Amino acid sequence: MKIAMLAPVAWRTPPRKYGPWEQVASNITEGLVKRCFDVTLFATNDSITRGKLKSICKAGYEEDKSLDPKVEECMHISLLMEQAHEFEIIHNNFDFLPLTYSRLIKTPMVTTIHGFSSPKIIPVYRRYNDINHYVSISYADRSDQLKYIANVYNGIDPANFTFRKEHGDYLLYFGRIHHDKGTREAIEIALKAKKKLIIAGYIQDEEYYHEKVEPLIDGEQIIYTGNAGPEERDRLLGEAYVLLHPINFNEPFGLSVAESMFCGTPVIAFEKGSMPELIKKGKTGFLVNSIDQAVDAITQVKAINRAYCRQWAESNFSTDKMTEDYIEVYKKII
Repeated sequence: MKIAMLAPVAWRTPPRKYGPWEQVASNITEGLVKRCFDVTLFATNDSITRGKLKSICKAGYEEDKSLDPKVEECMHISLLMEQAHEFEIIHNNFDFLPLTYSRLIKTPMVTTIHGFSSPKIIPVYRRYNDINHYVSISYADRSDQLKYIANVYNGIDPANFTFRKEHGDYLLYFGRIHHDKGTREAIEIALKAKKKLIIAGYIQDEEYYHEKVEPLIDGEQIIYTGNAGPEERDRLLGEAYVLLHPINFNEPFGLSVAESMFCGTPVIAFEKGSMPELIKKGKTGFLVNSIDQAVDAITQVKAINRAYCRQWAESNFSTDKMTEDYIEVYKKII
C-alpha cells in the first residue's frame, strides 16, 4: 500500500522540541515503515524519516521567521495534491485546508482531527463529510456534526521514554506556556503545597508569560528551564514526583500526559476534555477540579504504582497500537 503522509510545516518532522502534530505524523510514518508500508512523508526539507521524504518548504515557518506561513502551507499542500494519483491513501495531519482538494482528486483521504482551533472551522469539515474519513484522537473531542470512521489515540514510542522507579521530589509542568495549559495554576498549586516546581515548555503567549508566570519565578521554588528537547524531556518527566496538568480548556489529547506515564510518573490533571480517557483515576494519577483538590491529590501520589503507569501507557498509547489502529482504518477504506 502506497501512503502519502501529510505533516504540518510549522516545525520540522519530528520536531526538535515543540511540535505535537509533527510528532504524531512522524510516529505514524515510522510505525508504518517499520511494517514495510511504502510511505512518503510530505514535510519540511530538514525532516527526518526512514520513509521517503518530499518537500517544498526548506524549514518550518515557526523556526524561520523569514517564511510566510500561508505561502508555505499553500505550496506544501499543493505539492502533495498534484501527485495524489500516485498514492492509494492520503493521511492528512494538516487540519482542514487539505479537505478543500478532496473533491478534485480520486485518492481517498484520511484526516486525523488533532483538535478544533475554533467552532468556526467545523463547517469546512462538515462540507466534506460525504467524501472524507475522519479520525478523532479522543472521544471527548468529537463534533456531533461530523461522521467518524474511528477513534485512534495518539501513539508514543516507548523507547524514547525511560521508566524510572526512583524519582525526585519536584512537581513538573511540561507544555506550552499559555493560559489554556494552566501554567499559572500549576504555580499556584506548587506554592500552596509548598513544593518545588519545574516549568519546561515553549512560550506561546509572551504577554501571559510576562504578566502571570515570570513574576513568580524565583529560581529556587519556581524554576523555568526553557523549551526542552527529547533527552531533557525524558529526564524531567522521569525524575518528577508528579506531572501537573491543570488545563483551562477541553484538551483533545495531551501528549505530555501520556509521555509522563511512560516514564512511570503519575499525573494530576483538571478533569477536562480527554483527561478522563488518558488517566485512570487513582491508578495512574488523579482528576481534580480545583487548585485545592490538586494540592490534596499531591499527598496521595505516593500510593501510585509507577510500574502500572508504564503498563497503562504501553497498553493504550504506544506507537505500535496507534499504527495497528490506523492500518485497520486504511483497510476499511481500501
